[in-house]
Amino acid sequence: MHPHVLQLDIQGTPQAWISLEQAVLHYATGSVAWEDGDLPLATLRGGFNVARGVQSRIEVAPIIALRGASKINLFDVIPSVTKSKLLRRDRYTCAYCAGVFHERELQCEHVLPESRGGPWTWTNLVSACAVCNNRKAARTPEEAGMPLVYLPYVPSRYENFLLEGRNIRADVHEWLAKRLPKGSRLQ
Repeated sequence: MHPHVLQLDIQGTPQAWISLEQAVLHYATGSVAWEDGDLPLATLRGGFNVARGVQSRIEVAPIIALRGASKINLFDVIPSVTKSKLLRRDRYTCAYCAGVFHERELQCEHVLPESRGGPWTWTNLVSACAVCNNRKAARTPEEAGMPLVYLPYVPSRYENFLLEGRNIRADVHEWLAKRLPKGSRLQ
């Protein structure tokens, strides 16, 4: 059983990965406007109604949209950068030699070196193997004669949710993948 539910706003914009317990609370309070996904993620059973002799139960879908408007436009929020999300964005490929490596063999590499004020941002970070990272050192790719084989970019809202959820159910992955921007590396 996958423990996370994709929470959307009423318009279908991803808001958060929430726990099964949080999703049940939204069902119980009538906050769920619509749901999507194949088969229930889980069915929770409660006590018996003495008058009707029926056990209460809540079927939780893997994708739920909540009533009401979100307080902020999440398309204006830049996703946080983590090493694991960066490596997944770059498909475990070194930006200099184009070799594909295991996660433990890759490093986060600053295009504009950190020693020169290069920020820890999506557009200044790429995945690099240790050999290429050491060879480039504290130089720019141009100075080192090591052109990038791909350009860094800020993931879209939908890409970020795919990057965050490592073990996503197939139906939820498909739902998010249908909404990826054209040209996304995650397609």
